[in-house]
Amino acid sequence: MVVVNTGDDFEHLGLHISPDVDTVVYALAGISDPIQGWGIAGETWGFMRALETLGGETWFQLGDRDLAVHVERTRRLRKGETLSSITTDFCERLGIQHRIVPMSDDPVPTIVRTEEGPLSFQDYFVRRRSEPVVTGLEFSGAEQARMAEAISSAALCGSFSAIVICPSNPYLSIAPILAVPGVRSLLEQRRFPAIAVSPLVGGRALKGPAAKIMHELGKQPSALEIARFYTGLIDALVLDHADAVLADSVRSLGVTPMITNTIMREPRDRSDLAAQVVALARSAARLP
Repeated sequence: MVVVNTGDDFEHLGLHISPDVDTVVYALAGISDPIQGWGIAGETWGFMRALETLGGETWFQLGDRDLAVHVERTRRLRKGETLSSITTDFCERLGIQHRIVPMSDDPVPTIVRTEEGPLSFQDYFVRRRSEPVVTGLEFSGAEQARMAEAISSAALCGSFSAIVICPSNPYLSIAPILAVPGVRSLLEQRRFPAIAVSPLVGGRALKGPAAKIMHELGKQPSALEIARFYTGLIDALVLDHADAVLADSVRSLGVTPMITNTIMREPRDRSDLAAQVVALARSAARLP
């Protein structure tokens, strides 16, 4: 089961856009664009060119095949279907064997507080290219949101054997999930290993504004700060060789460090790292 952040979701051109959900769906369907890291490989852009000619908003790029997903999702949401059920159906139609679960079927939009005032996440991240100085983050509606039924059902049935927190931005991609009532307590009261992979290597984010945001929020961009963020929620943190010097400090927080290569340039790098994380989960009962 892959639980995905929906704090990035927004309405654009009258359509419901779920960027993180779609990125995971496209990746597991084997159709994602490996160069951009988002969207569909071999995409065409006739719609965007026509929209530009008409003077429409083009700051958020929607490819022609990608657009079909947003149109169909929006149509079905307006008929009363849930984001979870629509996502499950899309996965089945695309031949995906994994269960991809939005963190909640209720809206929990991320609001980025900046020195220029509050911005919706996509305004900050895409339109403004993460340039404004961040002063705080808000996950609007999180207190009233309900955890996705698939997550709570799996928890009640004791279905989890391990949880892996991928090397996503903890503040923008993981914190919204943790803000949904029940998710944090699920990790705090876990009877299974939980492992996170640090998104920082040598104090730098390989992709995205994680290090920038940490600095602006008064936190030292480092794998050690990532360990502090997850303290109480994880048993182990996977660090890159560049951060091996931080291993003892991470261990002092009650988190077991594992040192390996976390930079994923090729498919083999990804599969090797995944195999090591799974092996670590299986040996979690022997963690000191």
